[in-house]
Amino acid sequence: MQNGPLLETCATKTVCNGCVTYYRERLWPAAWLYIASALIIPASILVFMPINITVGYITAAVLYASIIGFLLWSAPTITIDAEELRAGNARLPIEIIGEVETFHDAEATLERGQRLDARAWLMIRGWISPVVRLEVLDESDPTPYWLLSSRTPELVVEAIAEVKLRTPNK
Repeated sequence: MQNGPLLETCATKTVCNGCVTYYRERLWPAAWLYIASALIIPASILVFMPINITVGYITAAVLYASIIGFLLWSAPTITIDAEELRAGNARLPIEIIGEVETFHDAEATLERGQRLDARAWLMIRGWISPVVRLEVLDESDPTPYWLLSSRTPELVVEAIAEVKLRTPNK
């Protein structure tokens, strides 16, 4: 499987600060979002043209750079190590992850829509179609499952299976 330039996925084990990372994916925005955001440039220029065209160009550049900066800064990361799965700032211990399923195309749309449980924890991105559904086994947690967008959902499943295989109590 070939990864594109916007896909940062680490499916092999890496060691950093003594912790083994089995999977890491940054959910970068799709290229079309950067292009669509460029529409702020002519809008800003048109608004400021009657006042001062230079101010319009400067405002357009600052607004576009701010939007791009925000898109890059807000891109969440999915990380799986020997202890937990991290999705953005949320953490899910490996030992309470039950069945893990992947969904693509129409099935993924149904999981994000008609089949969605309102109690589920979500980290979905509209520009990433495939999703991974992680069952939560903790009976004290009202969340039945986590639903995560991932460009490589099969690798998420493999990483969780490998962690559970290497650490039998999880």
